[in-house]
Formats: sequence, structure tokens, C-alpha cells
Amino acid sequence: MTDLHDLDLMLRSETPILLIESLEEQRILELFTRLAVKLGDPLFSWTLTDGLRRAEYAATAQKHLSEPPEALRHIKATSQPGIYVLLDFHPFLDHPLHVRLLKEIAQQFGAVPRRLVLVSYALQTPAELKHLSARFSLRLPDRNRLLALIREEAQQWQHGAPNRSFRANRDAVDRLSRNLLGVTESDARRLIRNAIRHDGAITDSDVVDVTRAKHELLSPEGAVSFEYDTANFGDVAGLGNLKGWIDRRRGAFLDAEAAHDRPKGIMLLGVQGGGKSLAAKAVAGRLGVPLLRLDFGALYNKYIGETERNLREALKTADVMAPCVLWLDEIEKGLAVGSGDEGPARRIIGTMLTWMAERKSRVFIVATSNDIKQLPPELVRKGRLDEIFFVDLPDAEVRGEIFRIHLAKRGLDPTRYDLARLAEISVGFSGAGIEQAVVSALYASEAADGGPTTDTIVAELEGTQPLSVVMDRQIGELRHWAQGRTVPA
Repeated sequence: MTDLHDLDLMLRSETPILLIESLEEQRILELFTRLAVKLGDPLFSWTLTDGLRRAEYAATAQKHLSEPPEALRHIKATSQPGIYVLLDFHPFLDHPLHVRLLKEIAQQFGAVPRRLVLVSYALQTPAELKHLSARFSLRLPDRNRLLALIREEAQQWQHGAPNRSFRANRDAVDRLSRNLLGVTESDARRLIRNAIRHDGAITDSDVVDVTRAKHELLSPEGAVSFEYDTANFGDVAGLGNLKGWIDRRRGAFLDAEAAHDRPKGIMLLGVQGGGKSLAAKAVAGRLGVPLLRLDFGALYNKYIGETERNLREALKTADVMAPCVLWLDEIEKGLAVGSGDEGPARRIIGTMLTWMAERKSRVFIVATSNDIKQLPPELVRKGRLDEIFFVDLPDAEVRGEIFRIHLAKRGLDPTRYDLARLAEISVGFSGAGIEQAVVSALYASEAADGGPTTDTIVAELEGTQPLSVVMDRQIGELRHWAQGRTVPA
């Protein structure tokens, strides 16, 4: 089946008003031009800037019909059948006169079949028109169509100048076609063209760039941030149980054909600043997929219904970006509810639970929380998520490894430092605290016109209160709750 075939069936169903939510205006006009020739009906397009014009050929625009009432009255007075594509008509659907004219044109369809096609990025159907209208959605291109688009754009690039040759990495082409799933045909063609235009090739770097561009295309509002390069987080210090758990399930998650028992997600519980964010990135790194971070603060909107719509759009972005990890950072700040709370939080919990239960896409959830007691129990029960891991402060062995990582990251030779002593001195420090001690030691050594030493770092550690002291009560309560209820990360 194709869009052309589906549109043909819709038009033959004699529904007088067709609503299409899409940004692909040119593609829609091309499809209707082919249909108009097939059906033998004239095709007209309307815009607020140009008015009404015949669309099958380069006809002169009737600018005196640019205002909606004049255009609709003209269509109503026409005694000949036709297809009228009204572009960006959505701002005028809340005017009673416009709605009445559309309704009268539609009611006269039996006598004069004038088909109205409303095309816009978003369309709210007036109640008076719902029984007279139907919605249509363009198909998103599948793998075969995307591969065909890559071939077409490669051929066009080669024919653009003499002696041009196109190069392609077979694996990169395959991954590019998979990563473009979920975008419109027009956007896919544009992203492919941009990838080829740079150097006449499709390489691994193009896949990364296109994936980033795809995310920006799908989530322009900023509710979902994107991090593609997570591979370097796959070998972070510690988290042995979590890494092993993820590694055992990696194949099942990445298998596109697996329909059952695919891992759903995990909860990471731990004290603030204890390394949950790093653990979330480590999950994406071990799975080798992009990491999407959902910002609950960006979801909330003062208008009724907008918060839930923002969440649905964010979850749709995750579905389209699959396979990926969706990181719900500090989830209790977005989904915690008090007794009797019937506000947006309660509604988005319902939206989230429905999506978690019904989703078929390969989206692995990593929810991080500082206070799991604030969350509704239905959100964290088994079945919604697979496991709850407790991210505690690092032990001595892990602290030594963290020192090694941060010293090497800053161009310092870890073998020059007494890592065992540093690990012993830093009891109760989080990974972030250890990193800050290394950074402070670097500044101190620069001020003293010398390189940092073990003693310099020890001095910085001794001059700072560890997290275990600063948040002693909270850590104690979390550890008490986590004992017997969670798995150590």
C-alpha cells in the first residue's frame, strides 16, 4: 500500500472534508496532483498569501480570494466538482463564519462534490464538522524506501558535476537507514542530501550527525535532551552488579525481532550527588545506544492539557529514536503527588503508566530518584520496571579507580600517585567529590607553580567535608530503606 492508494480510497469514500496534519506541503500537493489527473477533477490550492490558484499547472493566483470568507464563498458558489487544498487554515477554524461556510460546502457534497482538504502542522476539528470530516496521515518511509532515497540522492549528487564519484560504507548506509526511521520522507531526503553533500560519501560520522539532527528535528522544544556519544561511559568505575545485569540483557534489548521478555527498564536510587547520573550514562554506554534525558520541568505548562500533550510528544520522540535509553532524571520531582492531588502530576502519571504498559518500541527506561517514597507505588512495581538498584557511595577499590580515571583525564600519570592512600583518605566521598578534589589540587598546584602531588590532593580532601557527613541523615534513611528492597549497583 502507498499514500497515493490510501488517499484515493479516502477520496472515493465521499467524505467532504479531509484533515491532514503534516509539514510536507509539497509532497501532499504532488500526491493530489496525481490523484486529480486520475479522477478527472480540477485541483486548487489556497494560501493566505496567494489566495486561490489552480494547482496542476503554473496558473495565476487569484489574490482577491486570499481572505478565508471570500475563498470559501467562491468555492461554495462553484457549480463544478473539484479538490480544494487549504494550506495552514488552522488559525481560522475558531471563527463561526468560516466554520459555517465549511459546513455548508460539505453538506452540498451530494449535489456538487467539492472536496476540502485542510493541511496544517496541527488541526483541531470544530465539533460542527466532525461528522463531515476524516483524518489522514502520511506514511513514514520504511527501511526499503529509505535505502531507495539514499540511492536517489547519491545518483543526483553524482550527476551534479562531471567525474564525481560516490563512496559509501555499507555498514554506515545500513545504520543510516535504520536511524532515519520515524522521520518524514521530506526530512529524510534532506538529511541524506546534507550527509552526502559534504564529501560525496556516507560514513560513520555522517550517521552520528544525522542522528543528532533527527533528534533536534523531533524534539525542538527541549523537553528531551540528547547525547549520542555514550560509549565512553560504558567502563566507568564500579557499578559491577549493574553492568553485569545490563550485559546479560543487551542482546534481548537490541534484537529487533524479539517480541517477548524484552527488558523494560530500571530504577536507580541513591543520594543526591552519589553517581546516579553517571550510572544512567553507563547503561546507555553498555547498551551502545543514544541517551535521551527527559526534563520534567520543561513539560509543565499553565494551560490545561498542554502538560500531558508535551509528555506524549516527548515519549513519541523516544519511540521514534529507538533503540535508546530514556533517562527520567529525578523522577520524583515530576511525578510525586500528595494526598488529594488531582493536578497535572496525577494526569501525567496516568499518561506515563499507559505508555510504559503498552509501548512496543525498544526504549529502555532509566529512572533516577533521591526519594523513592514520594513516588506512587504503581510506578515502581515489578512489571513497570525490571529492577531497583541502589547506588551507594563508592568503596575503597572503586574510589582508587575513580582517582585513576580523573587523573588520567587531566593528563596526569596515575602511577605517580599513591592511589591506595587517596582511596583510604577519601572514605565517604562521592565520585563527584573525588573529582572536585583533583580539580582543586590542580588549581592549588598552579598557584604554587608546581604540579599536583598526592599530598596536594590529600590536603584538598581533608579540607572538605565528605558527602557521608554533609548528608548523614538522608544517606542513613536511604540505606535503611534500600536494604532488602533493592540490588546494590
